[in-house]
Amino acid sequence: MSHSDAQRAMARAHALSHRGATLPLEGTPSTLVLDSWARCLEHGLDAGAPMRVPVVEAAELARRRDTARTVLGLAQAELETLSRQIAGSNHLLAFADADGVILDLQADSRFVSSGNDAGILAGSHWHESVAGTNGLGTALAAGQAVAVTGREHWFLSLGEVSCTAAPVRNARGQLVGVLDASSYVLSRHRHTQALVQMSAKQIENRLLAHESRGQLLLAVHPRAEFLGTLSAGLLAFDEEGRLTACNATARELLAGLQPAPGRDFDALFGEPFERLLGRLHCDDETRLHDGLGSLLVARRLSPAPTRRVPVVRAAGVAAGTAGTAGTAPGFVASDAAVAAACRLAERAVALHVPLLLQGETGTGKEMLARHAHRCSARRGEFVAVNCGGMPAELFEAELFGHAAGAFTGARPGGSPGLLARADGGTLLLDEIAELPLALQATLLRFLDDGVARPVGALQGRRLDVQVLAATHRDLDEAVHAGRFRADLLYRLHTVRIELPPLRARSDFDDAARALLREIDATASLDAAALALLRRHHWPGNFRELRSVLVRARLQRSLDGAEGDIELGASDIAPALPATAPQATTAATAAGSALRRQGDTLVRQTWERCGRSVSRTARELGISRSTVYRHLGG
Repeated sequence: MSHSDAQRAMARAHALSHRGATLPLEGTPSTLVLDSWARCLEHGLDAGAPMRVPVVEAAELARRRDTARTVLGLAQAELETLSRQIAGSNHLLAFADADGVILDLQADSRFVSSGNDAGILAGSHWHESVAGTNGLGTALAAGQAVAVTGREHWFLSLGEVSCTAAPVRNARGQLVGVLDASSYVLSRHRHTQALVQMSAKQIENRLLAHESRGQLLLAVHPRAEFLGTLSAGLLAFDEEGRLTACNATARELLAGLQPAPGRDFDALFGEPFERLLGRLHCDDETRLHDGLGSLLVARRLSPAPTRRVPVVRAAGVAAGTAGTAGTAPGFVASDAAVAAACRLAERAVALHVPLLLQGETGTGKEMLARHAHRCSARRGEFVAVNCGGMPAELFEAELFGHAAGAFTGARPGGSPGLLARADGGTLLLDEIAELPLALQATLLRFLDDGVARPVGALQGRRLDVQVLAATHRDLDEAVHAGRFRADLLYRLHTVRIELPPLRARSDFDDAARALLREIDATASLDAAALALLRRHHWPGNFRELRSVLVRARLQRSLDGAEGDIELGASDIAPALPATAPQATTAATAAGSALRRQGDTLVRQTWERCGRSVSRTARELGISRSTVYRHLGG
């Protein structure tokens, strides 16, 4: 709603009367701010009165989050990225729905401690009609990006805050939310407004791609080098060649051709849709002349749909959820942090965004990755790669593949590589911090364009791979030390999940019982044994716990116990590492004796199994590395 100069002047006079000569504004407010002030007058808001921001009930907030779950999942990923980009500016980032109710936020501890976050919390309602001129509310009211600095806010209590916000629209152009970054006025970042607008555009593009699943999605731009950037236009076509969605950039590029939903491809580009599909079967990139004669380069971002075959979607799967919604993880996840990690991983893979899993060694990062793969409903294989498990000079060829004779020792017929093996599925890059710097640039290139380029090959191959990365190291510190590329880190942790250590988990007892059942379904733990286990620090987390339980169970077998077995504290104490606080000298001696007995049992089983390490491991329910350790003893 536009206002006359007289209305803006009256609103400005009213606002300034409450600020006084000693509290000047920074220059003349923009027309957007003056229009907002005029709306505040119409709403009857008193600039000098205390600001009271209403907060919705928890149940209502949950309902709103569920309604907006798809765009919220995308926004949460951008909030994390944006937080890193403006680090050091005492910021608070928020995403609100189309009514101005904040659904999620991230706040720098310094901004919170300064008291500038008063009233800015999940569930708070920042619509302009109740909160006056502010970033969230004014961006929604104006329908465009806006910056509100200091005393441009209608209510004086926000006079020390600077905020910039940008609306987010879906593929049909409907406003579905708003992204906001707030900071202390004196520490605001001059690039924040541009970053917020870029993040909002990223959300819109990913939302368009999500809503256009099963359709042909094209990126178009006059210059090929801009196809992988936010400057590209996006166009989605159904199997009949009808336009179903496009972003604002595409509408600008095709101005004058009415690129509205339902518009036929040939009306926009002057050639049959079948001809385009034929070219895309040979190459993912082609040239197009629009109806006005302008040349555009087009790149396929999704598989082309089959002509005149309806798009079939799995029944019973809600939009924006993981492909196998409701799939229970194959591990104990009663702890709140672990349950939240599972939900976030499910949302991330449903939206096909990179995911970084962090946590101490043995906390279950690979198990979470496998759960994410199952929930993604991706039909391809789950492939886990240890980035520190092979020489750097061979890693590129193993990951990206190689042509025949590409290097000395290469396979005669070449190799497609692990990435190709994960096509249509999921690739877990475990211990990503160990990836050599030279290969980090190669991986970054693949994440940017999705093309795997085998060593020694002339052409690359476009792959559809969900990339997950895992590490127990501090990647931010590795970037600071020059051991890890910052740009690769930004791409990998679109969503970052931190798994808690075993000692911090509220479901420790359940986890210990479940792990013992995997080792021996007939064994259990009594209360004293669980209490003793809880007191241990568990630096090796689940791997260490498994070893302790295996040793305790082996001891009872050596003692001749049969049938259902309940392990007690006397069984656990000798099995704990000698460095544990509970390990007395006697317990240490007992542990040494136990290890010698374990060596004997493993060696006897190994001989009986024909000296097969794999069969020995299966029979005893332990890992092959444990077998090797006992054989070496």
